[in-house]
Amino acid sequence: MPMNAVYRHPGDLAPVIPVFPLPGALLLPRGQMPLNIFEPRYLALIDDALRDGHRLIGMIQPDQSRHADPERPALFRIGCVGRITQFAETGDGRYLIELTGIARYRIVEELAVTTPYRQCQVTYQPFADDFIARKGEEAVDRDTLLATLTEYLDANNLKADWDGIEQAPNEALVNALAMMSPYGPAEKQALLEAPDLKTRAEILVAVTQMDLAKKKTASSGESSLQ
Repeated sequence: MPMNAVYRHPGDLAPVIPVFPLPGALLLPRGQMPLNIFEPRYLALIDDALRDGHRLIGMIQPDQSRHADPERPALFRIGCVGRITQFAETGDGRYLIELTGIARYRIVEELAVTTPYRQCQVTYQPFADDFIARKGEEAVDRDTLLATLTEYLDANNLKADWDGIEQAPNEALVNALAMMSPYGPAEKQALLEAPDLKTRAEILVAVTQMDLAKKKTASSGESSLQ
């Protein structure tokens, strides 16, 4: 989705951002994430992001391997910042928004703040390539990715918009499939932290093939018991 704001390098983004911890949520550069906001602290986050004008939210996953207060879970160190590019009120106290991913970030430190939501000082410098659209997509093994997708859809009796898939550039295809994938927080974090698009596609293929192998094993086991 085109944005009115233009971000060309890490210095174009705020070094302190509000963060939204959400298990299993994966936002990637230039990807779109719809969110249904209803908790008071995150309603306040949206209000402040709109009021301040930057409209930035740092999506991040709680790190469930580190035990902490469930109201204030430990966080992974890497997330992705997005800009609010769509906003609507529902009339019943909720906001429906869409974030467009800009770049990944690494948390430098979490700040002590008086806001009901959490804020972190972050750096985008390790992910400077995220500001370059479609970088590295020529290295993606598109044939293997589409073959794995076809196998997954067939195994789960799902359909897809193949016209849209075939027309999608590699970056959009890989990132959309990663964001929509049904895998858990660990797999989503691995997809997020992949150093380049080629590696992200390879991780997505490997995770999907492992999932398919498990389903085949379970199915053959059930058949042998009948």
